Amino acid sequence: MMNSIVEQMNVFFNPRSVAVVGASRKVNKAGHVIFKNFVINKRRNVFKGELYPVNPKEEQILGFPCYPSLKKIPGEVDLAVIVVPARYVMETMREAAEKRVKAVVIVTAGFSEIGNRELEEEITEIAKKAGIRVLGPNCLGVYDSETGVDMLFLPETKVLTTGEEVVATPRPLPGSLGIVTQSGAFGVSALDYLTGRQMGVSKFVSFGNKCDVNEAEMLRYLLHDEKTRVILLYVEEIGNGREFLKVAKEVTKVKPIVALKSGRTTAGARAAASHTGAMAGSDQIYNAAFAQAGIIRAENMEEFFDIGRALALQPPAEGKNVAIVTDAGGPGILAVDECELRGLNVKKFSDELIQKFEQLKDEGKIPRFATNLNPVDLTGSVRSEMFEIAVKILFEASEVDGIIALGLHHAPELQGDFVDRIANVARNYRKPIVACDIGETEMALYVRSRFEKLGIPAYGSPEDAARSMHALVKYGEYLKKKNCFERYVDEFLKRRK
Repeated sequence: MMNSIVEQMNVFFNPRSVAVVGASRKVNKAGHVIFKNFVINKRRNVFKGELYPVNPKEEQILGFPCYPSLKKIPGEVDLAVIVVPARYVMETMREAAEKRVKAVVIVTAGFSEIGNRELEEEITEIAKKAGIRVLGPNCLGVYDSETGVDMLFLPETKVLTTGEEVVATPRPLPGSLGIVTQSGAFGVSALDYLTGRQMGVSKFVSFGNKCDVNEAEMLRYLLHDEKTRVILLYVEEIGNGREFLKVAKEVTKVKPIVALKSGRTTAGARAAASHTGAMAGSDQIYNAAFAQAGIIRAENMEEFFDIGRALALQPPAEGKNVAIVTDAGGPGILAVDECELRGLNVKKFSDELIQKFEQLKDEGKIPRFATNLNPVDLTGSVRSEMFEIAVKILFEASEVDGIIALGLHHAPELQGDFVDRIANVARNYRKPIVACDIGETEMALYVRSRFEKLGIPAYGSPEDAARSMHALVKYGEYLKKKNCFERYVDEFLKRRK
C-alpha cells in the first residue's frame, strides 16, 4: 500500500504526459499561463513528457495541436490539469475516467468553499470509481523545478503601467524545502519569499479543498523523496487525523516538519471555512497532536520560514545550553531574554571556559574590556579574527550545545571577511550556529545573505535568531527521544560535505 501511494503521488510531479484542459491562446487566462509554463520547460528540455492542450475552440496553441476533448487525444494521459469553469468539470472528469487518466489537478474554484459540496462530492465519486487521484479543487496545483511540472497560473513577469517588465511570480531554484499548503495564495507567497532568500525548493503542492489527496499521503510521498529534506506545512484543517499522525511520526524521525496552522480563533476558523471549506478544530488539540508527532509549530508566517531555513541549513542541537557571542551588548541581552523565555539555557560559563577567554585578553587577541560570562561581548572594537577565535572556543566547549553569533556590521574595525571566518570554523563541528545582523541597509542584507550562502541561517533581529535556535533544540530533543539523533546528524553532515 505504501509503495502504491508513493507511485500515485509521483504522477503529479513526474508524469509521462500532461493534458491541460482549458488551455487558451488568451494570455490573461489561467489556462494559457499553465500551458505556457509546460511549453517553456519542454523547450528548455526540463519537462520530458508529452504535452496536450485541450480546447474545442482552438486548433493549435503555442505550436501544439489542440484537441477538442480528452477522449480525442491519441496517446495515453498520465495527468490532466483542469482549468475550465466549475459547470464543465463534471463532464471533464467523466472523460478522464473514460480515458483512464491516472491523476487530475482541478485548479477551478466554485465548489465546497462556496457551499457547492454536492458537485464536489459527485466529482470525487467519479474519480474514486475510476481510480483517479485528484488534487483540489480550488488549488494552485504542483511545482517541481527538477521535472518542469509548473501549474502556477500566475505569470513570472508583469508589465507595469510605465512599460517596465518586472518579476511577478518567481520560480525558485532547486533545493531541499518541500512546501505543502492548503492555500495556493500562501504557497505563492512562500515561493516568492524563499526565492528572495535564495532558498531552494524541492517540491511544491497546493491542496485547495482536498476532495481526495490529503496531507498524510503527500507527507508519505515526501518521506521517500530524496530531494526533500525539510517539509513546510500550511494547513487550515486536517482530515483523518489518526492517519496524519501515524505518517507524521514516521516522517519526523527522518525529516523535520514545520507547521503553520491558521484558523486558531473563532473568526479565523470562520474565514478558513469560506476560503477552502475547512472545518477547523480546537487549536489546543492541534498543539497536542503536533507535539506528539514531533512537528514543530510556528506561531506566525515569519517564524514559519525562519525555522524552515534553520532546519535546512543547520543540524539539530543535542541540548539546550546556548552560548551567545556578539559585538553589541544590547542585542546580546535581547537574545538572552528570548532564549530564556523559550526555555533555553544561557548559563554563566564554567570557570575553565571563562579562563580561556581571559587568556585571550592577556594575549591581546580580544579586547581587555570584553565580557566573557555569556554572552561573550567582543565590543565595538571587534575585528574579524576575534569572532573566529571566540566561536572556535565555544564550538569546542562541551558545555555549549548551540551558538548565536550577533555580528553587527557597524563595528568600525570589523572586516567583511568575518562571515567567512565564522563559517569556516562552523563546518568542522556538529553543533548548530545561527547568526544575526540587524538592519535593512544594503550592507546588512549582504551580511545576512553571505551567511546563508555559507550555510548559516541569518536573521534581522536577535529574537528571530533565538527562536530559530529554539527550533533546532526542540527538534534535537525529539530525535533523542526517538533514538534517532546520531543517525540524523550523521546523515545531515554527509549531505553538507
